[in-house]
Amino acid sequence: MRGPGDQRRRGRGAQAAAAAIEAREAAAAAFYDMDQAQKYLDGRVTVFEDLDAAAAAPARREFTALAESADAASVAYISVLDAHDLDDQERTAAEYDAARRAFVASTERLQQVARDLNGFAERLAPGMARLEAALDRLPPRLAAARDAVAAAEAAVAAAREAGMDASDPEAELARAKQGLARLGAQGLGGLGLDGALRAAEETRAIAEAAREAAAELPRMAGKVRNSLASVRTRVDVVAGRMEPVRRAMKTLLRGYSQACWQDLRGAPEAIESGVTRARERLNEASAHVSRAEWKQAQQALTAARTELNAADRRAGQVTGRVAELEAVAADPAAPVESVRFAVRDAQRLAMAQPGGAAPRHARVLDSLVERLERAPGTLTGAHPDYWAYLRELDAIKTAAGDVVTRIRAERAGS
Repeated sequence: MRGPGDQRRRGRGAQAAAAAIEAREAAAAAFYDMDQAQKYLDGRVTVFEDLDAAAAAPARREFTALAESADAASVAYISVLDAHDLDDQERTAAEYDAARRAFVASTERLQQVARDLNGFAERLAPGMARLEAALDRLPPRLAAARDAVAAAEAAVAAAREAGMDASDPEAELARAKQGLARLGAQGLGGLGLDGALRAAEETRAIAEAAREAAAELPRMAGKVRNSLASVRTRVDVVAGRMEPVRRAMKTLLRGYSQACWQDLRGAPEAIESGVTRARERLNEASAHVSRAEWKQAQQALTAARTELNAADRRAGQVTGRVAELEAVAADPAAPVESVRFAVRDAQRLAMAQPGGAAPRHARVLDSLVERLERAPGTLTGAHPDYWAYLRELDAIKTAAGDVVTRIRAERAGS
């Protein structure tokens, strides 16, 4: 038979075992709570990084430190669990008591880490709420991008069926599809929320441009055909100016000093070369039209127009120069009157200022009057330099206009 002492020892052992088991269960609950908090936060920080990687970097660093603490607490808890087998019936009350203390210490550590994790979660929550609210703007933009891509596909297909060269809008459509595919990847495609919103809008804009370009092809075809006819006519017109330009150059060479025409030397040859290049561009445009390459045809026609404009402008310089020189040779005094009127107008405006003309304006105007009086005296010899004479008169008129502009600006600023 066992005595009262044995019963007391058994009673103390049972109490110690119960307390140890209770502590073990509390530690298991604390471990579960901490583990769940850690997993939840890991997921939230990952979402944060997907939405805004730059802003999430400090949060990831803080969570990493907390996760290390959680991992260390977990390892310590498992070590305590392995060290204290409470199912062993041979344990003494002292061993149960040691196990209880170990589990209590582990519970306190696990609970502290859980509190740290929950505190971090509270600090993270407002920023996450703002980002997730902004995330609601993404689906409509993605839908708009998808609709734009679908519309562009239809427009490109219609242009192809009509025999148009739709390679350019098709290339833009491919870019839009790539953007859409990236947005459709897991998460936000590594773009972050702002990046995904921008990418969705850019994809929509690219697709819209592709659709418009494809829809423009039939209209462009009509424009190009009309332009082809008009540029052909323009080539003939400019080519028809060659003979008048040659006659005008002969007039200049025979009747006027070299100073009057030296800047126009080689004009007939330049005009002829320009017309030749315009015809070449026109032939290129015709070849592109035959292959339904409307954009390339348009570019060739633009180049042809550029050549013709330059040739036409050069022809106008030659024939216009003859007209100007003949007019001034017939009446050298005629151009002086319009210049004198401009100078007098500037003088009247200057004198109308409070206190009369400012000295700085008076000096300029007086010098212009002197230049105007001297100008006719430069027309000397058998072949006067009428062109220099006209340029001097133009310079005087421009200078008078500059004085008027300055006076008005000063008046406005006063």
